[in-house]
Amino acid sequence: MMIGERSMEQRTYTRLKGVIGIVMIWLLAACSAPKNITYFRDVPDTIKQKEIQQAAYYTPVIQPDDILQVTVQTLDPAATAMLNQPAPQGSTVATPTAAPTSGYLVDKDGYVILPLIGKVQVKGKTTDAVRDEIQTKAAAFYKDPVVNVRFANFKVTVLGEVAKPSTYVMPNEKVTLLDAIGMAGDLTIYGKRENVLLIREKNGAKEFVRFNLNESNLFTSPYYYLRQGDVIYVEPNKSKVASTDMAQVKRISIMTSILSLLIVAASRISF
Repeated sequence: MMIGERSMEQRTYTRLKGVIGIVMIWLLAACSAPKNITYFRDVPDTIKQKEIQQAAYYTPVIQPDDILQVTVQTLDPAATAMLNQPAPQGSTVATPTAAPTSGYLVDKDGYVILPLIGKVQVKGKTTDAVRDEIQTKAAAFYKDPVVNVRFANFKVTVLGEVAKPSTYVMPNEKVTLLDAIGMAGDLTIYGKRENVLLIREKNGAKEFVRFNLNESNLFTSPYYYLRQGDVIYVEPNKSKVASTDMAQVKRISIMTSILSLLIVAASRISF
């Protein structure tokens, strides 16, 4: 083999190593570093340091189109059977259990209509305030009634890179962002923990708030506690984007092979 040919092959080999190196760097960049999948990296040990103050909780108030579950308990269950078993109203909520939402629909004027008790104004009130008002009204018809009022449609939707994306009807009103993520089975390994989006409707407008689950300041956010109708979206990270686009990976592989052949061919033609 002549010295010129050997030198040309060495240059070709060097070029191929460069191309392969670029492809490897791209692939490694798509991989998730451990620090990007760990929650609350900056949370201190509260035994040694001051505890983190959590955001204040504000009790949600009832709005038109909410659905309330109202139960009245007395010594004679048959007397309140019709009140405690309302027909389903409103649309069926798509939950993991596919359970229909039944209860009393709050009309556009902020009222619910209960059998025997009649119309009750509930708009802008908490469920505890409405409970006390219904209990006072029920006392005129039942002896020693015990009333319970709760949201039947306190639902939160979790979408994106979680194990079980769906709409969840919450068992109580005091629900946090982490509660909702936990009900959805946690983020997958491909979830972008530093950019979790919360979408909330307030006064007819949409609010968009982003959380970084790697940091503890989410505990102090006024949006840490959820409201009915909130939507949580977990964006996929670069690894998921790369892994799901198999066609793109194949195209890159083919282009790399073609480029390698062109480099070799060009080196041969130059002789």
